[in-house]
Amino acid sequence: MSENTPTVLWARRAELAHQINDARMNADYLDGFELPEALQATDSLEEAITGADVVVMAVPSHGFRAVASETAAYLRPWIPIVSLSKGLEQGSLKRMSEVTEEEMPGHPVAVLTGPNLAKEILAGQPAASVVAIDDKVIAVELQRLFSRPTLRIYTNPDVIGAELGGVVKNVIAIAAGMAEGMGFGHNSRATLITRGLAEMTRLGIAMGGDPMTFAGLAGMGDLIATCSSQQSRNNQVGLRLGQGQPIEEILASMNMVAEGVKSSPSVLELAGRHDVEMPITEQVASVCHDGTPAADAMWSLMKRSRKGEFD
Repeated sequence: MSENTPTVLWARRAELAHQINDARMNADYLDGFELPEALQATDSLEEAITGADVVVMAVPSHGFRAVASETAAYLRPWIPIVSLSKGLEQGSLKRMSEVTEEEMPGHPVAVLTGPNLAKEILAGQPAASVVAIDDKVIAVELQRLFSRPTLRIYTNPDVIGAELGGVVKNVIAIAAGMAEGMGFGHNSRATLITRGLAEMTRLGIAMGGDPMTFAGLAGMGDLIATCSSQQSRNNQVGLRLGQGQPIEEILASMNMVAEGVKSSPSVLELAGRHDVEMPITEQVASVCHDGTPAADAMWSLMKRSRKGEFD
């Protein structure tokens, strides 16, 4: 790969061009921050992709396949694809790396994930992330490209585990937000984070992930950040659900995607395929899609049968 800075595809097309320009003008999502002048926006996929050394897909899961399919026409052979998306494809239940492999065959696929809240990264606060790919040569090169003085990048060959951690943590963050919205404190949040990690790990292992991944940045690290920060869209959805607001009203007021809402039934269906119990995920899906009050969901979790912690 070239020593030049990689061309980055923030692939929401024309909408994205406006968002980047708005961000430079202190838009709400990145209020008070200016993006680097070197970052250029375009509504032309051909312009963005032609000649690129690396393509980064920051597309919500529901639009990922369509953008990947269109992008494939402009890719040079063997260009690595890096996915930032943290969701599952509805219906197929496929991870975004699997969708990428189908739509962009012959291209190495990596996942970049971890506790990386955008405002803190832009502020230069110390943070770390994981680039997951089973090719060590590409992993080391991507590690070099994405590393910054205040952003430490680790490598991990476990694509399944890293990707699944990013999906499930959004669902658990909604539960943590609901607890906060109902006025519960740190004990409740810690309980949901820890038991959510257990759900994430059970499903990840059943799908072939490495247990160690879920104890690292892609698992526990991302889970803590997303469940604890008001910058998390999923946490804020949960907070408002816990305060009694209907999900339709919450989603209508948001200009960004909260992947956990869409992902919760897909994660639950995936758990069923692998015979894995995920009670927190079940209750989040029930609140978001079946109209169950957050308080009823929380007490359903508390009334479950007694068992050993590691059963």
